Amino acid sequence: MSSEDKRLVPYQPLDLKEPAELVAAIRHRRGGDLINLDRMLLHSAPFAKGWNAFLGEVRNNLSLDPKLRELAMCGVAVINRAEYEFIHHAPVFVSAGGSEEQVLAMRGIGQRTMPQGLFNALEQDAIELTIQMTKAVEVDPNLMGRLQEALGSQRLVELVGVIATYNMVSRFLVALDVTPEKHH
Repeated sequence: MSSEDKRLVPYQPLDLKEPAELVAAIRHRRGGDLINLDRMLLHSAPFAKGWNAFLGEVRNNLSLDPKLRELAMCGVAVINRAEYEFIHHAPVFVSAGGSEEQVLAMRGIGQRTMPQGLFNALEQDAIELTIQMTKAVEVDPNLMGRLQEALGSQRLVELVGVIATYNMVSRFLVALDVTPEKHH
């Protein structure tokens, strides 16, 4: 019996066909394949449909700098121990201008051992916002003031929204034990 057979909530099959329109939309957003997160979400068509639309907007249509967006996503993943999320977003962070050295440093987000000097002031503030929102929920008004000045209202709302959204994602992944895909 494989580990997939022992899952409390099993993944939907890779070749899932129904609901056809929804499965096609998710495959389109993903470039053809369903990932394990999709295979878990597809137990509830309304949830999968809403998630696909919402996360598609967050991933593709914000004015927020993609590097800052992915930095926040990776930070949430580290803090919440959502390895699946980190594995999916660290390469996007690099393709958005981040470095492998920064990816390694992000593994220490929220810990005193995190290397210093690898992130600019705005990135440091975004990391701090990620830590505060994820661990304490409440945020230091001085930090918000600096971010408002640096980003303006729209991009600050988007950064806060990304952090809130990926806290939702990480909690879903961890609770349902969604594991990284096995690549052949």
